[in-house]
Amino acid sequence: MLKFCSIFSKSKSKNLFLLRSRTKSTSRSQSSPAAYTFSRRIFPYSKHSSLLARVSISRVPPSRSFATDSEARDSIEYDVVVVGAGPAGLSAAIRLKQLCHQKGADLSVCVVEKGAEVGAHIISGNVFEPRALDELLPQWKQEEAPINTPVSSDKFWFLTKNRAISLPSPFHNKGNYVISLSQLVRWLGAKAEELGVEIYPGFAASEILYDANNKVIGIGTNDMGIAKDGSKKENFQRGVEVKGRITLLAEGCRGSLSEKIIGRYNLREKGGAEHQTYALGIKEVWEIDERKHQPGAVLHTLGWPLDHKTYGGSFLYHMKDNQISIGFVVALNYQNPFMNPYEEFQKFKHHPAIRQYLEGGTVIQYGARTLNEGGFQSIPYPVFPGGAIIGCSAGFLNVPKIKGTHTAMKSGMLAAEVTFGVLNEGLDMDMYWKALRNSWIWDELYKARNYRPAFEYGLIPGLALSGLEHYLLRGKHPFTLKHGKADHEATNAAQLHSPIQYPKADGVLSFDVPTSLHRSNTNHEHDQPPHLRLRDPKIPETVNLPVYAAPESRYCPARVYEYVADEHNQLKLQINAQNCLHCKACDIKDPKQNIEWTVPEGGGGPGYSVM
Repeated sequence: MLKFCSIFSKSKSKNLFLLRSRTKSTSRSQSSPAAYTFSRRIFPYSKHSSLLARVSISRVPPSRSFATDSEARDSIEYDVVVVGAGPAGLSAAIRLKQLCHQKGADLSVCVVEKGAEVGAHIISGNVFEPRALDELLPQWKQEEAPINTPVSSDKFWFLTKNRAISLPSPFHNKGNYVISLSQLVRWLGAKAEELGVEIYPGFAASEILYDANNKVIGIGTNDMGIAKDGSKKENFQRGVEVKGRITLLAEGCRGSLSEKIIGRYNLREKGGAEHQTYALGIKEVWEIDERKHQPGAVLHTLGWPLDHKTYGGSFLYHMKDNQISIGFVVALNYQNPFMNPYEEFQKFKHHPAIRQYLEGGTVIQYGARTLNEGGFQSIPYPVFPGGAIIGCSAGFLNVPKIKGTHTAMKSGMLAAEVTFGVLNEGLDMDMYWKALRNSWIWDELYKARNYRPAFEYGLIPGLALSGLEHYLLRGKHPFTLKHGKADHEATNAAQLHSPIQYPKADGVLSFDVPTSLHRSNTNHEHDQPPHLRLRDPKIPETVNLPVYAAPESRYCPARVYEYVADEHNQLKLQINAQNCLHCKACDIKDPKQNIEWTVPEGGGGPGYSVM
């Protein structure tokens, strides 16, 4: 498997030194026409050896410059800076370079990624609709994209405790593929680099840079080598300013910088958007008995074990190589603070219709991530001074399709085309908003707009309303339904509910959290400031614990939050930040919005390879 060299990944100090050497070398030679920069050559990774990077010399495009100051952070300038090496960010970078080649232009494009390598933080179902990829890279089949398991069957079940009732499938997955999105993103990264895009995994973009006119001019990465107490360790290195004429934010769902931008420029109000709604998806990849494996088989379920007031369901997709991806999705506007999405998933796997696939199998990988469910009603105005928000950071998931990769990619491509026009033809970045509204993304999401809010009325009314919308009205209903309360406001006080007793994990089909965490390959430097911050440190003990019965100890799928007794036998919140899967559920679901998710040191977090 191709893996990308990370400037910070295996030897952070050494690799950061390479970057600093690069900036200083090129800074000194700016006046010379033979200015140079370092580019990376990628080598296969072996568990018996570290990642290897070879530094070679290539010319610096005239549009790029560097600056260094012994007291300030080093800075490096590009024409376009993309934050996030996911489907949207890489599609934008690829499209920009394609346009450069087609029109004889020379734009420098940089992608920064907080994961240790490209794809390490990417997790999705994923039944892939290739529509956007067909437009971006029409020869993807000939170029050996990791897309080779076409959907062979498409089933939809309603589950009771012991039965599976077959329903007509509304998903229309003919022509789609069962894939690993983390593997597809690695492939897209390789294609981007072939076109001249510079990709830097291990860079955690921690702040937005502004000029004196409140215009975004790039991002800053966080400092490395800071201890928990805020002191500088021996390996301390200042962060880097990565500046761009245009900055594209492609951080994925609930992107930390994207949320700051949306708030700073009032983009929801400007776009006439409602609040965003979310769900938490939890997933495992299993290797199962060859006799049970049906390559390309797709199954979705509704119903048990969730109650009828909670929106959610499951998926089970047969991948290649006797692997299946199985997952459970719970909308985060659930009311019962005693609900534990992780335990609901473990319970689900024991259903007779599901366990038949898993018995005799082994789990390969585990992960979790939140996803946008607001759809058409929740899309903010995506343009800000100096850049744009693309992909799931804006929220283009099509809920009834349970797909967002194709729309994320298309949004990145549209933003790239407008960006190229801004930098070369004098266009305005606001044209991205117009391009979105004239694209098939808008048409698709408009038709699907009433599906998710229909379930605000409960499971049965939701099925009836969404069925009417899907099969008869087909998106032509004259009214647009509104979402209910924001997810954090939907949580009821604990006194209105009874505790839920979940069965103990059996270690065969169901597992405890530590076992699953080990399978996620998540890892953080322990001695660093916590990236999960409490706006008010008193709220956990004065509000969350007595009023809501400590919901953070249950909605987190990584046991980051737990209440432990202090020396006075008083329960206090303990934050195990090293467990974090970067799912963002805490940032969304905390009843008082008291938890702020920020980026840890670059390279920290999960290490997904087949998710």
